[in-house]
Amino acid sequence: MERFLVISASAAIVTVFFVWFSQAVKKQYMQDYILSHQWLLHPNSICYWRSAMAVAAFILYFFTPCQSVAIFLFSFAAILDGIDGVVARACNLGSRWGEWLDPMCDKLTYLPPLIGFAHTGILSIKLVWILVVIEFMGQFFARRVLTWMKSSGAANNFGKIKAIICFGLVILCVLMDKNPDIIGMADGMLMTDGVLLADGVLMACIVLASASILFKFIPNRLYADILSSLNFCCGVTSLVLTHHHYFAWAICIIIIGQLFDLFDGRMALKHGGTKYGPLMDDIADFVSFGLAPAYVVVQTGGSLAWAVGGLFIIGVAFRLIRFIMKDKNRTDLPEGIFNGLPSPAGALIVLGASLVSTPVILWGLTCVSVGLMVSHIRFAHFGRVILKQIPKPVFFVISASIIVTLSYVIKTKSALMFGYLILCSVIVYIIAGRKWVHQ
Repeated sequence: MERFLVISASAAIVTVFFVWFSQAVKKQYMQDYILSHQWLLHPNSICYWRSAMAVAAFILYFFTPCQSVAIFLFSFAAILDGIDGVVARACNLGSRWGEWLDPMCDKLTYLPPLIGFAHTGILSIKLVWILVVIEFMGQFFARRVLTWMKSSGAANNFGKIKAIICFGLVILCVLMDKNPDIIGMADGMLMTDGVLLADGVLMACIVLASASILFKFIPNRLYADILSSLNFCCGVTSLVLTHHHYFAWAICIIIIGQLFDLFDGRMALKHGGTKYGPLMDDIADFVSFGLAPAYVVVQTGGSLAWAVGGLFIIGVAFRLIRFIMKDKNRTDLPEGIFNGLPSPAGALIVLGASLVSTPVILWGLTCVSVGLMVSHIRFAHFGRVILKQIPKPVFFVISASIIVTLSYVIKTKSALMFGYLILCSVIVYIIAGRKWVHQ
């Protein structure tokens, strides 16, 4: 509990600091101060400072008893990853060198503690060193090739998500190091299950690090199509898992598909796409957020399951067709605002209910989901609107909390807790989605 309180206090302090600084940097006097003290507050200088703090935190944590101080220093170093970007944008101090330096300093922040935890037995040494090799191949070899190709080496979304997960993994390891019972390793159990759990998160970091490098060499206009294809594959995989009654894993795969869907639209807007990109996106959405959840209902929903599942498919199809044929061309619908509940959110209602409720309640919530999707109630887009309103450190804290919570759910194998977590996330989105419609 003491370690948890230290982490919570550190997160609260650095979040408050970030919110204050991000507001202060908008003022002219602060911008003038930064420009006159660039040795201290230039984005590149901030990168140097946070790397030094990360090294100090590593030494204090693994070689001295001052672990609480080390946790605070690491938290502050992590939050400075957001500060340098704020300064660069507010004072127009971005540079080519900064594009290279920022991800390099990220690696120098989270890789040393991961190596340290590997040598204490919490993480797999082999997997950690695989991650290290991939990270530095991307930092030096891949970026050198990109420079020769006269292409940008700036971090892409895969790299950013990977960095957030790596920071969260460090926090998870800190909790496991001091309080193994937090993730269910009490009663004299060995740490084997916990190590496997942390290694699963580590594997996700390795996959994302590899994807980050790969996507740098793929033409930008193909990004959206690739993500839509991955979303489609998630939907098909979920159908197979549901057929074999692996419901929790099937739902996990659908949620992963939603992450791909979250970014394919952003990639299309940012980099353009191909002729068949919109069609691929619509097909992927129908499979992952229509057919796959409906099949979960069919397999878990009792005597009326086929009828309720069919109703859900019709609702998703109607929602997608209305969006393609009508909503896309509406001038009275602001950018980033949906007409009706988005199908990924509607799918989550059904998926969460399938894990926690009786068939009758599942039928009722499925009908509620269909009603919200086909309605004309407006909701804000999660990625384009809501995420932009969340300060980066708050998003980091939330992401780290989700990683720890999911780790606990996976460790305990509690489908009930997983279902409630999904339903709570949908409720939060619905509230936020309605709130930011009027912002």
